[in-house]
Amino acid sequence: MSITLERRYADRLEEFSARHPFLVDLAMVLALMGCSALGGSLTLPGAEPPDQDKTATVLTGVACLVLLKHRTHPRTVVVVAGGCTVAAVTLGYLVTPLLLAPVMAALYWLAALTDRKSTRRYGLTTLVAVTLAAVFSDSMNHVSLLLRTIGPVFWLMLPLAAGKMTQLRRAYLQSVQARAEHAERTREEEARLRVTEERMRIARELHDVVAHHMALANAQAGTAAHLALTSPEQTQKILTDLTGTTSSALRELKAALGLLRHNDQHDAGPGSTELEPAPGLARLPELVAACESAGLEVTVTTEGEPQPLSPGVDLTAFRIVQEALTNVTKHATAEAARVHLEYTGSRLLITVTDDGTGKPETEAPQGRGFGVMGMRERAHSIGGHLCAGPRPQGGFEVSTALPLQPSPLPAEGTTP
Repeated sequence: MSITLERRYADRLEEFSARHPFLVDLAMVLALMGCSALGGSLTLPGAEPPDQDKTATVLTGVACLVLLKHRTHPRTVVVVAGGCTVAAVTLGYLVTPLLLAPVMAALYWLAALTDRKSTRRYGLTTLVAVTLAAVFSDSMNHVSLLLRTIGPVFWLMLPLAAGKMTQLRRAYLQSVQARAEHAERTREEEARLRVTEERMRIARELHDVVAHHMALANAQAGTAAHLALTSPEQTQKILTDLTGTTSSALRELKAALGLLRHNDQHDAGPGSTELEPAPGLARLPELVAACESAGLEVTVTTEGEPQPLSPGVDLTAFRIVQEALTNVTKHATAEAARVHLEYTGSRLLITVTDDGTGKPETEAPQGRGFGVMGMRERAHSIGGHLCAGPRPQGGFEVSTALPLQPSPLPAEGTTP
């Protein structure tokens, strides 16, 4: 409790000193004048006081008044105060802490406000000058040489040490404040980065969901319109599949948006709606069936022993296949597509090819296609890589290599 009160009063004093520096300096000068006047009247028992009262008053007055400039000219203040003190001691005044008060204050501010080199140069010079004056002063004849030397050295070293400690404390507080400001800026930058990453993740997820299902729905609706008169039964089947496509789109869209409310649903209690699990390669047959209902024949082949995938890799693999088949449906005049899955060691290789002749999304005008870019970002976010481009024999190919367990490797200058 007492420490808290002392700190509170110290903070208030520092705040007042910062707002009214001249008043604080003036009060200090008046107090030092009183100390110097009292110190000039002290003598050793049996010793006669000096007769230079007016001279001593002028010297102590100058030594105190010059302290008003200690904030801007600490070196000059030390020289003037030290010279006045040496002159007063030479006149025969007794060397006491009260007489030395002005030069002690000057040495304190010198150590607190200047660099170490200036403190050594001016501080030690003043200390030596005052000590020599005390050694040869007539007022100290009744004191041993050792005491005449130790006394001034001790009293003048004390403010130098205190001033240096104040300087170190001020530097420490400034470094703490700088670290706190840097940490605050770092937290703000990290928060902005996380918000940006989350926005990109949400945008990528919504693009995969909406673009895929809308492209399938558009293809199914077009096929149904084309076959409405010639093949009513097939048209009916396609319309049934269209209903399933739109329902699936709504479910995935609801799940994607539900992730944004995950915390709210978690706090809502047992009655909250459970989120559907993220899609994976287990839903590949459903994806193939949806594409076939839109008129695209999809063949899926698997090489190697299927191995369990982490949820992130499973979702990434499904989204890449989904987006590749969506691009075939939207941008290529293809009748067939092939999906090849190959498990090799610790990686999963996925290849999606088609025999179409249309322009893929990567060849669309800049700013209009984000499918391949999103696939590449997904693969890279878990430590994989993806290549997409036209095949020499015709059509388009998307190939990616994904680790069975994610190992994020963010690209330089990009956000995963």
